[in-house]
Amino acid sequence: MSFDHLQDLIRAKNNPTVAGLDPRQEQIPPHLRKAAYDQYGRTLEGAAEAVWQFNKGLIDALADIVPAVKPQSAYYERLGWRGMEVMERTISYAQKKGLFVIADIKRGDIGSTAQAYSEGWLGKVTVDGKPLSAFCADCVTVNGYMGSDSIRPFLDTCRQEDKCLFVLVKTSNPGSGELQNLTADDRLVYQVMGDLTQHLGGGIEGNYGFTCAGAVVGATYPSEIKELRQRLKHTFFLVPGYGAQGGTAEDVQYAFNRQGHGAIVNASRSIMCAWQKTGGDGTDYQEASRRAALAMKDDICRYVTIV
Repeated sequence: MSFDHLQDLIRAKNNPTVAGLDPRQEQIPPHLRKAAYDQYGRTLEGAAEAVWQFNKGLIDALADIVPAVKPQSAYYERLGWRGMEVMERTISYAQKKGLFVIADIKRGDIGSTAQAYSEGWLGKVTVDGKPLSAFCADCVTVNGYMGSDSIRPFLDTCRQEDKCLFVLVKTSNPGSGELQNLTADDRLVYQVMGDLTQHLGGGIEGNYGFTCAGAVVGATYPSEIKELRQRLKHTFFLVPGYGAQGGTAEDVQYAFNRQGHGAIVNASRSIMCAWQKTGGDGTDYQEASRRAALAMKDDICRYVTIV
């Protein structure tokens, strides 16, 4: 099961973190942008090339530190097909470096449309009888608030392809409580979604006891993290909101079980943009990202012991 593979990588590196790859042009070091624009002009193609070179450099710098990366599709979609080609290339390159790849796509649709998303991002498409992989991520994020028929097609692909997914349960944004904390009979809405996620993924637990359906649980709500960890014992957590959004290592400790398993904490800007705080010209971006990734690892491991 794919979450077994992720947990193995986390244990091997003693690091329960994932680096987000969500670059905007102003976050890419000037020398990388200049080289890309000199080659392709100040065009969408030039912008996409700058993203690719930045991603490649970050992956090279972080591959021995972090177990996983998480490219967010919006930052690639904004550049059109050129950006999506870079996302496909980024996924493939990261996997060749031994990293687990979470494609942060937050898709939320039903029926044949959800099936098409799952085939494109996790599974295979058939071309004249020949099955072919497109993005081939290890895992995706899914918005399940349309109900179980927006999750099941992804789960079918996960079980066929040994992949996994994270369903939005309690998100890190300030407005999440406007809907997710409403009362639904004897539960809150986010509890209903968590229970549904664990139920749909149930029946096939991996070596570490987790199903292929994980949950997104924001670091900015530590009490909810603690309550959901107790409630969803067989659900792996993706924890956004650490660092720039205000979540701390002390907060995220509650996402893990007693063995220090079952969660991975995301940071994007604090690692990706670390070069902007060194006072240099950006040529040190790889060293800066390594230092930031190691600092995050050490910070979290003050509270979480992985056995």
